[in-house]
Amino acid sequence: MKRWLLVLVAVLSLSGCGYNDFQRLDEQTKAAWSEVLNQYQRRADLIPNLVNTVKGEANFEQETLTRVIEARAKATSMQVSPETLNNPEAFSRFQQAQGELSSALSRLLVVSEQYPNLRANEAFRGLQAQLEGTENRITVARNRYIQAVQEYNVLARSFPTNLTAMVFNYDAKPNFTVQNEAQISKPPTVDFGGASAPRK
Repeated sequence: MKRWLLVLVAVLSLSGCGYNDFQRLDEQTKAAWSEVLNQYQRRADLIPNLVNTVKGEANFEQETLTRVIEARAKATSMQVSPETLNNPEAFSRFQQAQGELSSALSRLLVVSEQYPNLRANEAFRGLQAQLEGTENRITVARNRYIQAVQEYNVLARSFPTNLTAMVFNYDAKPNFTVQNEAQISKPPTVDFGGASAPRK
């Protein structure tokens, strides 16, 4: 055991242990994650206004509104802390809840196209534009988080800093993934068979 400790000390002293790099990158991933949460919160804050505007359309599909309300409630009820970044299961649950909210919002915006009065409503158009902008901000924030985690994980797995990671329990951090990877990996089926007009 003593021999291994001496070898470890020698290796770390010769090539740098990377301890300070771990601190810097850990803070970088936390800051990037905070920005992701900030954008998710912005989206959650916009949803009640959107729902209230849509409720003004008398015949709007109640089921679609209910799904958005329930998905928002689920996404905002999750307790997210810095420890979430080090817990792949909690991270996955959070990611799934946000994905369900994204899906419900997408459905709401698609269905709204069938309601001319709603499309003409200035408040609805403004909220829709804000939500679309927020979705773009979420994408940018998630990309920055992905890059920060990649840099951290490379440090945690590279020699000799992986020895520091083992000593101080700097485990690799989970990253964003898609929930339906198998589904989106399949090429789309394009069929124009029913759309073509009969030739004369």
